[in-house]
Amino acid sequence: MFATLEQTGATELHVHRDPVTGLRAIIAIHSTLRGPAVGGCRCLHYPDEDAALTDVTRLARGMSYKAALSGLPHGGAKSVILRPDGPFDRVALYQAFGRFVDTLGGRYITAIDSGTELDDLDQVAMTTDHVWGHHGDGLDPSPLTTLGVLSSLEAAVRHQLKRSNFRGLHFAIQGLGHVGADVARRLADAGASLTLADLDTQRSQSLASELGAHWISADAIYDASCDGFIPCALGNVLNANTIPRLRTRIVAGSANNQLGRDQDAQLLHDHGILYAPDYIVNAGGLIQVAMGHHGATRDQIRRKVQGIGETLSRIFREAQQRGLTPARMADHLAEERLQHTSDQAA
Repeated sequence: MFATLEQTGATELHVHRDPVTGLRAIIAIHSTLRGPAVGGCRCLHYPDEDAALTDVTRLARGMSYKAALSGLPHGGAKSVILRPDGPFDRVALYQAFGRFVDTLGGRYITAIDSGTELDDLDQVAMTTDHVWGHHGDGLDPSPLTTLGVLSSLEAAVRHQLKRSNFRGLHFAIQGLGHVGADVARRLADAGASLTLADLDTQRSQSLASELGAHWISADAIYDASCDGFIPCALGNVLNANTIPRLRTRIVAGSANNQLGRDQDAQLLHDHGILYAPDYIVNAGGLIQVAMGHHGATRDQIRRKVQGIGETLSRIFREAQQRGLTPARMADHLAEERLQHTSDQAA
């Protein structure tokens, strides 16, 4: 357990079991140096508890780096609910989770993530005030996440392909949920051709028919020849098994924890693929809810999210100059900001 915390830099781990509802949950806090730690709640089946621990601590680190590079007054955290195997009372489970969050007294603010829905956050809000993104606050992060992905793709296309627009380019999109489907529609409108994949083949077929795109199986997407691969599903999709199969020049998508291991960023680089770090690409959702809660206007929020592309352009340039991967360059800049905050507090 402590080895995992040391590897990811997480500083706190909170574990809770509620025998009445069957809740088993973990909250990992990476840092609160810049302010209360923010991060969504996943509700998934994990193969074992170690897998859940690894996922939650890596995600917490990504949230810290995301908040730091976005200039937000927040640290990073994440939570996971180990989804019960049998039937369970979803309302009671999420209300129990809210009570767990409340025990931290505002040091952790939860939000939406894979396996958790807006209705679930409504139940969390019944038992704690430390939750963002439920129906009551009117801050749906999906549209701004999409905007951030598009801004990131523009930066990657400029840097890697020396192109100023998407017309005539071919993108392969993995995962067609709210963000993936919205990105697909926006790229199609911009004149790009698309190959689509989702575990739900009916969803793939339907969107492909709507957009005049091609659809293939969730596994075959790794072999699709394209200008850009856009992962918008779950994590661990870029690893020693999948990276050699990729036939692309760019990877930039909204999924969290895309790299199987930190070293896989170097493997992508060795294959000539420009990787846009996931916690920068998908920062639009966090920027939306955080700035919204701090009173920013819609225009201010949109301008901030549109700036994600410029942040990435800087990272691509500096990484090239220093002989680093963009992932390592981004980590370095985020760690510098966290260290600067720590030095100021000392």
